[in-house]
Amino acid sequence: MIKNIVFLLLIYIPFFGFGQTKSILFKGVNRKYIIYTPKGYSVDRSYPIVFNFHGGGMTPAEQMLYTGMNRTADRHGFIVVYPKGINEDWNVGYGMSYRDGTDDIGFVDSLLSHIEKEHKIIENKVFATGLSRGGFFCHRIASELPHRFSAIASIGANLPDSVAVYHKPQNPISVLMVNGKVDQLVNYDGKKGGYFSAKDTYEFWKTNLFNIADAKPLHMDRKSVHGKSVTILESQSWDRNLTLITIEDGGHTWPGADDFNIGLPIGPTSKELDINEYMWNFFNKNQ
Repeated sequence: MIKNIVFLLLIYIPFFGFGQTKSILFKGVNRKYIIYTPKGYSVDRSYPIVFNFHGGGMTPAEQMLYTGMNRTADRHGFIVVYPKGINEDWNVGYGMSYRDGTDDIGFVDSLLSHIEKEHKIIENKVFATGLSRGGFFCHRIASELPHRFSAIASIGANLPDSVAVYHKPQNPISVLMVNGKVDQLVNYDGKKGGYFSAKDTYEFWKTNLFNIADAKPLHMDRKSVHGKSVTILESQSWDRNLTLITIEDGGHTWPGADDFNIGLPIGPTSKELDINEYMWNFFNKNQ
């Protein structure tokens, strides 16, 4: 998706902290990932952890560079993991069989267990985020691994139809969604046979995450200095939260990121909010 970003890697090395590339053997395949520990990391401390899933056709290194999440990790003191999908893809139920395709859910579960043996991880502070195909996969994590993750944040990705079909209500998990209205790669209004609309995704999770009678609906419109609006829909129930952020002029991009995507057909990058900071605040209140 953002394949041409890689040539910028050498230019921007002085401005980014980089992690270690490692691998685990899962079902006979060496599955790679990058792990980044924040500045001041100590083996004697316990840390939150964020899994950051790349988009289709991207690599973990490109996701790390594009999202700039290592800098956020340094500011707030959490570990970041960038897993690698087979063929730079994730099994979200279209493009491959939900049940018989790559067992990415099993891989993530095993990877988390592996990391927990090497680092002290705060059990109720395990989070996931992702862009595009990685964002779709976060919805699958919310459906199948809510006992392992406390919250997810999908960027430029709605609920895959297959996740809705196979979803079984389990432990509650908080869900943050960020969608651009002018995203031409993942349609805000959904795709028949592929994924829900952004609003229907919000309603699906509200129905399946909360006792609707207990949910507290909130609504806020915020105008940017450019006259563009960011609409935030929220529902809260006890210690779980559901949020949909709609960016009127947002493309298939990571809000607040640098414009590394110049010349690529993914639309404008919103500067109305720093999604890394917003996401961390969302994650940190869900524990």
